[in-house]
Amino acid sequence: MAVKTLDDLLNGGTPANEGVAGGGEGVSGRYVLVRSDLNVPLDGDTITDDGRVRAALPTIQRLADAGAKVVVMAHLGRPKGSPDPKFSLRPVAIRLGELLSGGTEVALAGDVVGEQARAVTGALADGRVALLENVRFDPRETSKSEAERAELARELASLVGPGAAFVSDGFGVVHRKQASVYDVARTLPAYAGGLVLAELEVLTKLTSDPQRPYAVVLGGSKVSDKLAVIEALLPKVDRLLVGGGMCFTFLAAQGHGVGSSLLEADMVDTCKRLLAEAGDKLVLPVDVVAADAFSAEANTRTVAATAIEDGWMGLDIGPDTVAEFAAAIGTAKTIFWNGPMGVFELAPFAEGTRGVAQAIADGDAFSVVGGGDSAAAVRLLGLPEDGFSHISTGGGASLEYLEGKELPGVAVLSEGT
Repeated sequence: MAVKTLDDLLNGGTPANEGVAGGGEGVSGRYVLVRSDLNVPLDGDTITDDGRVRAALPTIQRLADAGAKVVVMAHLGRPKGSPDPKFSLRPVAIRLGELLSGGTEVALAGDVVGEQARAVTGALADGRVALLENVRFDPRETSKSEAERAELARELASLVGPGAAFVSDGFGVVHRKQASVYDVARTLPAYAGGLVLAELEVLTKLTSDPQRPYAVVLGGSKVSDKLAVIEALLPKVDRLLVGGGMCFTFLAAQGHGVGSSLLEADMVDTCKRLLAEAGDKLVLPVDVVAADAFSAEANTRTVAATAIEDGWMGLDIGPDTVAEFAAAIGTAKTIFWNGPMGVFELAPFAEGTRGVAQAIADGDAFSVVGGGDSAAAVRLLGLPEDGFSHISTGGGASLEYLEGKELPGVAVLSEGT
């Protein structure tokens, strides 16, 4: 897919959507509107994992260093289409300012396209960065109406005026047809940011001709959330290792009792079909850490995956499973991991995720961590980030790409090329 890139913009390249006013003269003294993914977890006003801010930094820094007036758009959480203080991007603006070269202050507009946004962007100096307030505070951002989204896109573009450019760098949202992702790219000359390009390059390696053996590790809560990617990957992988809450529906499909473990009863027949199609490709846990309550203080015991007692729930894979999964990981040349192996946020149920992640980090395979909870687990558990070839910033976008779906926020960048 031919798209214009950040390098094209910095070097004075032609805009991706020919015929739209502006573009072609580099960025010094010019407004650049950037869509980043800054959807970080918060504890009150404290960012508990700044991985997405750090991932967004290189593109923003390059534009600022080149003398652009950088206006960043982002969302946080799921506000109901109106301002909500608990979803304010203020903590993100502070952290982004700390990370920028020289500790440059990032001005935060108090609204999305209103009077404060106009004032902040209008006062922005060359080489400085401003952040608009949570774009999802405006209901048009996620509207199903193309006209409403286009209206917001035009208002966003008007903040930066004629001659501005748009850089799409929020890979975690490119699977969404939203105003700041899709419609702005049809309004301003559009370019793919460095983060989006890096993500696409990595995912292309997984889908085009991966080195074999190719192992996929899937966890998380529900089979239904991962069904499409399981069906897409099964014909392509050599091993599909399944942990997390989703493994119990597979175990139930084999006829085993799962106690009080998470179970999607309506997915049991689907899991029976998948097991039949997969043969020995699909590997399930042989033991689990079970508890008598969903709590860090619960009584726990390690039991065979086929021997979970009534009233007990599996909350992590057990040590024998970690060893079996690690053996398969150790022989792989390509690995994709998405989803924790257990409730890693609670210390008694973190070792399965830690063990599998450590096995991936210790190997020399081309390894991709598929964003979301998996990326959070790497950082929360203190694992070496450089032990993985790539840690994605977009869990949902990564999965949809691997399913073979078109990503609207990427497809729009090639319009007119």
